[in-house]
Amino acid sequence: MQDYIQRGLSRATERRAQVIILQIDTPGGLDVSMRKIIQEIIASPVPVVSFVAPGGARAASAGTYILYASHIAAMAPATNLGAATPVKMNTLASKPEVPDSQPKGEQPDKSDSQDAMTVKVINDAVAYIRGLAQMRGRNADWAEQAVREGVSLTAAEALDKNVIDLVADDVSDLLARIDGRTVDLSGEKVKLSTRSLALERIEQDWRTRLLAVVADPNIAYILMLIGFYGLVLEFTTPGTIVAGVVGAISLLLALFAFQVLPINYAGLALILLGITFMLAEALLPGVGALGIGGIAAFVIGSIMLIDTEVPDYGISIPLIATFTLMSAGFFMLVFGMVLKSRKKPVVSGSEELVHSTGEVLESFDQEGWVRVHGERWRARTNTPLSPGQRIKVTAMRGLLLEVEPCQPDHTMNATEN
Repeated sequence: MQDYIQRGLSRATERRAQVIILQIDTPGGLDVSMRKIIQEIIASPVPVVSFVAPGGARAASAGTYILYASHIAAMAPATNLGAATPVKMNTLASKPEVPDSQPKGEQPDKSDSQDAMTVKVINDAVAYIRGLAQMRGRNADWAEQAVREGVSLTAAEALDKNVIDLVADDVSDLLARIDGRTVDLSGEKVKLSTRSLALERIEQDWRTRLLAVVADPNIAYILMLIGFYGLVLEFTTPGTIVAGVVGAISLLLALFAFQVLPINYAGLALILLGITFMLAEALLPGVGALGIGGIAAFVIGSIMLIDTEVPDYGISIPLIATFTLMSAGFFMLVFGMVLKSRKKPVVSGSEELVHSTGEVLESFDQEGWVRVHGERWRARTNTPLSPGQRIKVTAMRGLLLEVEPCQPDHTMNATEN
């Protein structure tokens, strides 16, 4: 999104647009991307109007900062903003516990309930959003509350508290309401004339939409599993090629997504362990302990995989259940069939000739000609053979067969006295 917004602002500047409307509906995002977007907005030679729309949309977390940074902040009815507390991603340490000596009924001191890094991050975020509020003349105290306490406001409440500049029903209404307003554009006062402007929408291109789809936690989870399955299938049945190619591409796309998602590596390790156990259950004789353990590890790892308190960044539980059943079936049925097929006798090729039987065509002591499967073969033996005698192939050296006489069947014929 940072790349999409940056290219959109550049395009609007090149076309000498009068105003840029950035329509927002977001649960938040990465701090580094948010700051780059805000830098682009502040440096833009064209006024930027951030508009939280349509009804039901939100500008939560990073969206609140972007709204504060814009030259004009607007919201549609039935929208909200706030909940701007930074949330750590890829957290390995647990939250510190309240000391036992803490008196009951009293609130624990923030220094006891938050680690030093969290305090630094929150203080930095508070200073950042207060600076944006002071630059645009908006409510800095409420902005600090949104960061420290995670509070939120509706559109009407935000307008009443001087958090935003106006409430508009849609883009047309927005253009009419900002007409005649004066904004500070890099120290220069600019009066907007927007009532009769023609709109040009800069939609997301295929590249942005593709990256947005790949970075979805559920899609990244699916791509990761397809990658694992494809590579496992390629390694167990070499020569498939298609499975290996699809698996490698899917796994690389999943890794691309994981670099911006809050991945819990313990969860990832449990998923791999679960796949290994289910594969072992399919290939090794057992009573099901490996399969049950593999399914349990797979489910727990999938739930733990995305480690964050940020909303809309988790993996769907129905999706986890579906892929758990599919994984169990995939390994226990497909690989079970592969194992059974490997145990079947060879019915074609040079390997099938070994242990086959044939007939001697001429007498010979060491090398001579035999017929096997209707074909004439040069053969070698350590036992003299005679024409018509049955032989068995014991080995194959290039185009030369090593043979030995078949053992005659020993039967007893009883005669009636």
